[in-house]
Amino acid sequence: MREPNAIDFWRGFALVTIFINHIPGNTFERYTFSQYGISDAAELFVFLAGWSIAIATRQRDGTPEPGGRSVVRMLARTVEVYRAQVTVMLLALAIIAGAALILDNPLILEWHNAGNFFADPIQSVCGMALLTYQLGYFNILPLYVVLIGIAPIIVLVARLSQTAALGLSFALYLASLIFDWNLPSWPGEGTWFFDPFCWQLLLTLGFVMQEWNRTSPAFRRWTRRLFPLGVLIVLVGIVLSVYEIRPDPLLVPEPRLLFTFEKSYLTPGRLVHFLGVLLAFAPVYALIAPRIGMIVDFLSGLGRNSLAVFSMGSLLSLIGQLIRFQTGGGRLIDMAVAGSGIVALGITAWFVEWRSRKAPRPRA
Repeated sequence: MREPNAIDFWRGFALVTIFINHIPGNTFERYTFSQYGISDAAELFVFLAGWSIAIATRQRDGTPEPGGRSVVRMLARTVEVYRAQVTVMLLALAIIAGAALILDNPLILEWHNAGNFFADPIQSVCGMALLTYQLGYFNILPLYVVLIGIAPIIVLVARLSQTAALGLSFALYLASLIFDWNLPSWPGEGTWFFDPFCWQLLLTLGFVMQEWNRTSPAFRRWTRRLFPLGVLIVLVGIVLSVYEIRPDPLLVPEPRLLFTFEKSYLTPGRLVHFLGVLLAFAPVYALIAPRIGMIVDFLSGLGRNSLAVFSMGSLLSLIGQLIRFQTGGGRLIDMAVAGSGIVALGITAWFVEWRSRKAPRPRA
């Protein structure tokens, strides 16, 4: 088991934030940083995935591990995330169906695009297998499947040239914004909520910036010097969010995705804001870790077991939505839902690590 560290801490922080934000309207949502900026925890989650891949594909002496081994390990992780997505989708549909039966309310069957499944289960099951059928609030893992699936390409190109990997990634990002590229949804019309052609840039940035942070004193020096710029960007984001200042998509010039704040396409405004958040909060972990040891341990535990915790959090947030729907919400209900949910996330992380410790070790 890894010791608490900044990556696991911030990943755990992102998981708790996503859980709370996926119960819209609850009391604690207003205190999450997504309410005070343009970007949110989704950007942090994907960026840290790229940062972690850079660490995971190196050997203990710092040299890159064999390319074939990296490819196999990342493809195995892709299968693991894919399996989690299919399982979580089936459980979410069962929760929605069960709630509709228990509450005798067939309208619940329409929640979060679930109506397509109950109206046409044959096509919907095929769409689930293809990842083209997604429920609302259950669309991050499909993006993650695609990004981890293409990560071997990013890693292998970056070993030849990190600049080339970043350049190719940015070119794909820019072309996607200009030509509005995205993967289609099926059954039903539309496209993916998270456009993998755009969000792959954030994964690549995480990977390349970790390499630069490890090998380049100049990069580390410039991140410290740009700290005031990061703080300024964060403050601007607070003003834009609090006063709900957003570009009108009908008034901005073409290509419009270059000028709006759309989450689906990770538009430049969101990307710049997230980079500002990185610059502003990079020193925070070292400052707070010695002072909030128990919280650091808890969040790092969530981050170490991010797939299981995220999957559980997605289901718990759906249950929380149903509870608020039936009861009408309120501060006490929100406290009970959020408190019990966060405890359940901690138990999930503990159980995963307990099971791994109890697993029989292979003989030498």
